[in-house]
Amino acid sequence: MHILLTGADGFTGRHFAEAAQNAGHQITALTANLTDKAAVAQQVCQTQPDAVVHLAAISFVGSADEAAFYAVNVVGTMNLLRALAVLARPPAKVLVASSANIYGNCDSSPITEDQTPAPVNHYAASKLAMEHMALTLADQLPIVITRPFNYTGAGQGGQFLIPKLVDHFTRKAPTIELGNLHVEREFNDVRMVCEDYLALLAYGQSGQTYNICTGTTYTLQQVIDTLSQLTGHQIQVRVNPAFVRASEVHRLCGSSNQLQRLLAGKGITRTQPALAQTLQNMLSAAQAKVLC
Repeated sequence: MHILLTGADGFTGRHFAEAAQNAGHQITALTANLTDKAAVAQQVCQTQPDAVVHLAAISFVGSADEAAFYAVNVVGTMNLLRALAVLARPPAKVLVASSANIYGNCDSSPITEDQTPAPVNHYAASKLAMEHMALTLADQLPIVITRPFNYTGAGQGGQFLIPKLVDHFTRKAPTIELGNLHVEREFNDVRMVCEDYLALLAYGQSGQTYNICTGTTYTLQQVIDTLSQLTGHQIQVRVNPAFVRASEVHRLCGSSNQLQRLLAGKGITRTQPALAQTLQNMLSAAQAKVLC
């Protein structure tokens, strides 16, 4: 299968490209700027993909450029989808990556796809707007929307929480400054997320939305304790008020029942590395980078 991949140079994109190529697929990276409608249309026309995986986005919640969230995540997505919709041979599947951040703070847990969205930051609001706009083309394109809960892995940017922790433990730093210590998250492995995306390209139902999650959450203290056990290093945690966001989502725990039922019906068993395995993989990658 020939897959057009946006965000190929990003954290998830690099892992997805590797997983897809290992599965025998051909990957073409979209190099056009998503906000350049003409350039996107030209490359889409030249590529004529069998399927599309749209990962490109402004994804760091704390980004100071609020307008960029909407310019890239909403307008950029529509530029891509409209270019795909006019192809003589439309792709067999278009996977659009949204985010579990759209759920915001809610009492339900684990969260299902039926939960009413309540975004509390511009990243989440832009992703929800993207979903709504994408589905206006559901009668022209076989669109599948994914809502991944928090995940991590080797190669994730240092501005994100887990890579920051891994870096500090790799360097044996004596202290680390963090924000809200009371948040609770799923910290799934990017490799599982990419395998789920490949499965949804094959079997996802058009017009449907799927949580990408495990329903297993961890506190920051559990992550820190696991890193301490893996490295033998103890670190002092200091709360920096500048890192505490007023619009913080306190707990994100998802239900993957809809995805599990779909994949079970196809004889597919999902595999999620344990947190310690994910963190060890990240530590090994960070240590190798230091040695280079």
